Amino acid sequence: MVPDVSTGSDTRGLIVYLFGPGRRDEHTDPHIVAAWDMAGAPDPGRDPAATYTQLAKRLDHHVDLRTRELGGKKPPQHVWHCPVRTAPGDRYLTDAEWAEVARRIVRAVGIAPEGDEKACRWIAVRHADDHIHIMATTVRADGRRPRTHHDGQRAQAECRKIEAEFGLRRLKSGDLTAPRTPTGAERAKAERQGQTVTARHWLREQAYAVAAAVRTEADYFTVLQSLGIKVKTRLGPETGDVIGYSLAAPGDTNAAGEPVWYGGSKLAPDLSINRLRERLPDQKVADRPRHVADPAALWRHTTTAIDTARTVLDSGDDAAAQGHLAAFGDALYNIASATTGPHRAELRSAAMAFNRARRSAIRADHEAATALRKAAKELAYASGEPGGLAIALLFATVHLARAAAKWHEQRGHEQQAAAAEEAFRHLQAGYQQAAAPVLADLARRAPRAATARRFEQDVRAALPDHADRILADPAWIALTTTLAHADTAGHNPRRLLAEVGTQRELDSAEHPAEVLNWRITAQPNRRTQAARSRSTTTSGTTSMSATPHPLATPVATKPEERSRRR
Repeated sequence: MVPDVSTGSDTRGLIVYLFGPGRRDEHTDPHIVAAWDMAGAPDPGRDPAATYTQLAKRLDHHVDLRTRELGGKKPPQHVWHCPVRTAPGDRYLTDAEWAEVARRIVRAVGIAPEGDEKACRWIAVRHADDHIHIMATTVRADGRRPRTHHDGQRAQAECRKIEAEFGLRRLKSGDLTAPRTPTGAERAKAERQGQTVTARHWLREQAYAVAAAVRTEADYFTVLQSLGIKVKTRLGPETGDVIGYSLAAPGDTNAAGEPVWYGGSKLAPDLSINRLRERLPDQKVADRPRHVADPAALWRHTTTAIDTARTVLDSGDDAAAQGHLAAFGDALYNIASATTGPHRAELRSAAMAFNRARRSAIRADHEAATALRKAAKELAYASGEPGGLAIALLFATVHLARAAAKWHEQRGHEQQAAAAEEAFRHLQAGYQQAAAPVLADLARRAPRAATARRFEQDVRAALPDHADRILADPAWIALTTTLAHADTAGHNPRRLLAEVGTQRELDSAEHPAEVLNWRITAQPNRRTQAARSRSTTTSGTTSMSATPHPLATPVATKPEERSRRR
């Protein structure tokens, strides 16, 4: 059951909408199911003699008294509105049950406390099977305003109780860290313009993707503008420093033809200027990442950092763990940006899904996750996927997403756990799409039987407790090819198996040979490293500031596709 609290100032306008046909004739049999006084509330849906104006005057009675006291000026935002909707698949609720829901919610939020004869006037209108609209005028009979602080949170808490008592689907409890959902008007606008997402949602995804890739606050605003997004900063009166910012999607205007602005914190809590600065320390151009001689090292660094993040989740340091989850959210955007192939869509979906899991009521220690964030930002500039290393990285993300879901679940973060689980499913699907042909190719190029038998002896000697499961795994044949490559690259296969086998336990691994395959793939080529250390670089490196930014096009929709008309 989902309540959605908002406020306004047009009593009659809202009543006309509630009892009208709806924007697309979707309202069926509008009528009042509960009110402050059922006998005193005219019902235009049931009484032919009742009018919208009569009902508005009855609701506004106390507001009118207060208006006269204030010399003709109505209190601001005095109309309180809260649609309450059951979840898809829930059973049908009768009018009497919806009436009880309405009475409990107005009590819970302070609109009409139990036994309070001077409480605000309110009505609950039903015009569909699955929801009602509660409307109130927030001036009491004694002229005071009701105490509705945290009304949305209180309405949510009451709905959780109602769900349990009415046998409805139990929705996830929030912790006030969720982003604002698009309003009905925003959704209707997107639908009219043929857009699949609202401007608010689109801007949020662009902001997250850009923040994940850039190094500085200045770059953040510059890249957003290069995507066609309008940027408006708010400066401090004394220092002239940026103290806030707002974004507007290309072509998104109001009735007056002006841009529709969304503040950073209104897009998501961690997109406020202060939260961004915690993740974007101001750095000099010389400190930015540069091209490296071995591009594959970027993928290895990120894989190692993600494996480390799994260890941090088990460390008991919640602030550091939350910092790593925030950095992992950035990493997912950059991995998707650096990836090619059909699985890229799944990785983008995973990044968007994980946004709800990247923050909670636990304050993140972002400095603890510096290594992961740095590695992920370097990966944003990678050119081309280095074969199996990219699959090894995807494999690591799958396991970190599952670990994140478990970590949130253990701390009662229901919405975050669900979001991490959704990201896990997208990552798993992307990994399977990318890994299947690579594993098949490795199996096709398996070494001779004599070499495979030698590797079998190495497995039994290095990992005796897991040897039978490893050798029975369908990925064992592919692993023999990877071991042969590692042998050629200068590794001792037996020593390498022992090393990677103890990085994390293998008992819970469903496919231990597959796990070992990607762990070994992520190991550096020792002979290449040795040759590189002996060589002398004869040409200077080029700063990444001179290269095109990886987000030259938006992650979800091109700017011109966001063009919208009044």
